[in-house]
Amino acid sequence: MQEEERGKRKRRRAPLGHDQDGRPRAVFMAFGTKGDVLPVAAIAAALARNLENYHVFLITHTTHEYLSMHMLAEKVSFVPISTPPVLSMQEHDDDDLSFSSRKVAIDERHKLECLSAVESVFEESSYLTGDFIAMNFFALEGWHLAELFRVPCVVTAPYVVPYSMPSSYESRFENDFPLLFRCLQDAPPGKVSWKDVTHWMWPLFTENWGSWRSQCLRLSACPLTDPVTGLPMLHDWPQSPLLLYGFSREIVECPDYWPSSVHDCGLWFPPLKWEFSCTNCGQSAARFPSEESAMNLKLCMNHSALQNFLEEKSGTCSPIFIGLSSIGRMGFMRKPEAFLSVLKVVLENTDHRVILFSAGYEPLNNIIRRVHRESSKYEAKQKYLIEDGILLFDDKLFCFSGSIPYKWVFSRCSIAVHHGGSGSTAAALSTGIPQILCPFILDQFYWAERMSWLGVAPDPLSRSFLIPDEDDHISISQAANALIQAIRSALSDEIKTRASEVAQKISKEDGIGKALRILKESGICLAAK
Repeated sequence: MQEEERGKRKRRRAPLGHDQDGRPRAVFMAFGTKGDVLPVAAIAAALARNLENYHVFLITHTTHEYLSMHMLAEKVSFVPISTPPVLSMQEHDDDDLSFSSRKVAIDERHKLECLSAVESVFEESSYLTGDFIAMNFFALEGWHLAELFRVPCVVTAPYVVPYSMPSSYESRFENDFPLLFRCLQDAPPGKVSWKDVTHWMWPLFTENWGSWRSQCLRLSACPLTDPVTGLPMLHDWPQSPLLLYGFSREIVECPDYWPSSVHDCGLWFPPLKWEFSCTNCGQSAARFPSEESAMNLKLCMNHSALQNFLEEKSGTCSPIFIGLSSIGRMGFMRKPEAFLSVLKVVLENTDHRVILFSAGYEPLNNIIRRVHRESSKYEAKQKYLIEDGILLFDDKLFCFSGSIPYKWVFSRCSIAVHHGGSGSTAAALSTGIPQILCPFILDQFYWAERMSWLGVAPDPLSRSFLIPDEDDHISISQAANALIQAIRSALSDEIKTRASEVAQKISKEDGIGKALRILKESGICLAAK
C-alpha cells in the first residue's frame, strides 16, 4: 500500500532537482513559525548567491508562501508543504480525542509530503558530491531522509535545542540498545557519539520515528543500525553532524561538553524587504543599498500613520512594543478581551503609548474592532487612517494587524514586550532596547531567563500577568500592576545601558557569513570551480 502510494506521488509530481549539468543540491528544510523559518531561508538565499554552482531548495509550510517570490529572486526553489506550522488545541477543547486524532493525521501527512518533496529533488539520480540536507529542529524528517538518499545532513538552528532529554532516557536507551549505546560511548573523535545524542539527536531514536523509518522509508527502525541484523553499522559509522547555531557567543555560552561539531555563528537576519506584508513598503526597502540604510525607510502613504505614531514626540519615551506572534493561534490567548483590558488599565495609569502587533490573530482583531466601534470617537473623524491599523484608548494604543520587520519597529521603540521567540529576542538584542519577556512554550523559557541573566530584561513575566484567563476586575488589576512594574524595571538606567552594550558587541558579527564559511571549510559545500 505504502509502496503504491509512493509510486503515485512520483508520477504526480514533476522532478525538481534533475540538472543536466550535474549541479549539487542543497535542500533546506525549515518548519515552524516565522522566527523558526526566516533565518534558515536567509542562509539558503545567501548560499545561492555565493555558490552559483548549487541548486538550492527551501522546503517549508505553505503558510510561508510569501517567501516564494523572494526565493525566486534569489534563485532558490520554494517547495511548499501543506501542513500548518501551528495546531491549536483551542478548537477542540471539548474533544481531546478529536484533537489527538487530527494531530496524528496531520503528522502522517506532513511526513509523506516531506518524503515526496525530497524525492522530487533527488529522484532516481545518484548522489552528487556536495549534495546535502540542512534542517532546523522542527524538521527532523530531514535526518532520516538524508539517510535514505545517502547525503550528509546539517542542522541549521536559529535557537537552542527546544526540548530536553528526559531524565530516564539514558538508562532506557542502554537497556533497549546495549550494543549501540556502547558504540556511541566509545565513538572516535569526529564521529557520532553519545554527546550528539544527549545534545540534540535523542528524539531521532523514539518510536514516533521508528515506525516511519521501517514502514515507509524501509530503513532500520533505529538509526545507526543494520535493517536486517539490528546491529550497529560500525562499517558505515557517520560523522558527527555539523550543527550551526544562529546566535552569538555573547548571548549564549557554548560549554565544553557540547560536541565539537557545534558552532555558534552569530545572529541570522533575513533581508528587511522579506518581512513587510505591504508590497509597496517591501519594494521601497529593496531599493536601499544596504540593510543598515534600509532602517531609515519611510513607510508608504497607506502606513504613514504607523510611522507617525512611532516617531511622534510625546509622552515620557518612545512607544512600547507588545507582540506575542503566534501565541494566540497556539491557543494560549483564551480571552483576548482580558488582554486588551490589561493594556487599557496600563495606559490609563501611565504616560506610555503602546504599539500592539496582533499577528493577524482574528479573535484579538475582532475584539479590537468591537472596542473601536463602541468608542465615542468611532463616528468622529479619526486622527489616524491606516491600512491594517486601529487607534484606541485616547490615541495611546495603536493596533496593527500587518507585518513589518521587528528590527525596523524596535529601533523606534523604548521597550519590546514579547513571548520570548528566538526571532523577537534577536531583533531586540540587535537594536539595543530593553525587553520584557513572557514565555509560553519550549525555548521561550530559556530566552526569558537568559535575557534576565544578561541584564537586558527584568525577571520574566508570568503569562497570567499579560493575558489573564479571567476578565474580572481583580485579575485585570493584578496583571496591569505587574506589567507596569516590569516596564518601570526595564526602563531603569542599568537595563537600558546593558541592552545598548550588548547590541554594540553583536553588531560586529556576520552570522550568515560565518555559517557559509563553516559550510565551505567543513567540506559540506563545494565552491564553484
